[in-house]
Amino acid sequence: MSKTLILKLLISISLPLGVGAIAGMFTAQAVPEWFASLNRPWFSPPNWVFGPVWTALYLLMGVSFFLIWNQGASRNRQLAVVVYFIQLLLNFAWSFIFFYFKMIGLALVEISLLWLSIVVMLLLFHRVKPAAAYLNLPYFLWVTFATFLTAGYFLLN
Repeated sequence: MSKTLILKLLISISLPLGVGAIAGMFTAQAVPEWFASLNRPWFSPPNWVFGPVWTALYLLMGVSFFLIWNQGASRNRQLAVVVYFIQLLLNFAWSFIFFYFKMIGLALVEISLLWLSIVVMLLLFHRVKPAAAYLNLPYFLWVTFATFLTAGYFLLN
């Protein structure tokens, strides 16, 4: 693997991991304080599950972006990259809306937009490199679950 490809892979993986780390640093304080005081939906997993799951998902997102970035320049690839960054921004924003600003209703609207952006990203990634789309299926499933979880928190609190 060339130095350029290795650099692209490192950048691709570092972007989502960095987004998750920054969001976590700013919102972690709310977990033992505010979040712990909320009524939990019956299907809410223990808090320790979220870190490993998100780390794995961010790694898969990074590898999938690397696969897209390495395809020849095209309108489909350009659009896929734009939507990737839109969903990454929405992913980042959810943590702040939910944990930092404690606005569960707005977080539910926002995660619904995130879910929709992931669907669009999957479709666009599939056009460019199907394997890149398949790598994001766990992310899609987890955000689907997280959307229901956010709805549960909204309804109970």
